Amino acid sequence: MRNPAPSFRLAPVLAFTGLYVALAAVGALAWGSRGLPLYLGVMAVLVPSLYLVDRRYPLTAPLLWTFSVWGLLHMAGGLLTLPNSGSLLLYSWWLIPGCLRYDHLVHAYGFGITTWLCWHILKSALRLPDGSPELASPGILLVCVAAGMGFGALNEMVEFIATHLLPENSIGDYENTGWDLVANFAGVLVAAALIRRAGHSAQRQVGDRVG
Repeated sequence: MRNPAPSFRLAPVLAFTGLYVALAAVGALAWGSRGLPLYLGVMAVLVPSLYLVDRRYPLTAPLLWTFSVWGLLHMAGGLLTLPNSGSLLLYSWWLIPGCLRYDHLVHAYGFGITTWLCWHILKSALRLPDGSPELASPGILLVCVAAGMGFGALNEMVEFIATHLLPENSIGDYENTGWDLVANFAGVLVAAALIRRAGHSAQRQVGDRVG
């Protein structure tokens, strides 16, 4: 079912996203950040892509907000520097020294919600033989996990290209790529587990009503 026009559901998310993108652009230009074109480019792809998906498979407000927050975390990580660290970016911040970096958390979160988006699209597009909505079966969730990891790999490819186009960058080396993929995998697994749990809860509620 098509979503004919932007609604009040979309307007607050678009306004919030536009506000932080504008503030980030002004701040980055004032500080002379070289990474601004890359992060603006990411947002220029992400926002229209979600809008087009929403037109075909209307997204829930929580799903829209989680992606807007991801954009905020992403831009902050690549444009803000840590206090008293010179030019060290927020993405390099060790939340747990030697174990968990801000970058890892953003990767896990971002590709976790991407997995949730993949499930939303499949659930909206597919129907069981009796016409009822598709269930969060292990097979369907495996497809969602694979899709989430695929988008994560695409992100790593974009970062790899960026290292050649922008010699001065904070993206990192192959070890960083490996840890990014590990964080992506952790995020998509958590998302799949939450989707599965929500599906079981919905089935129990339906069973209780029928009973």
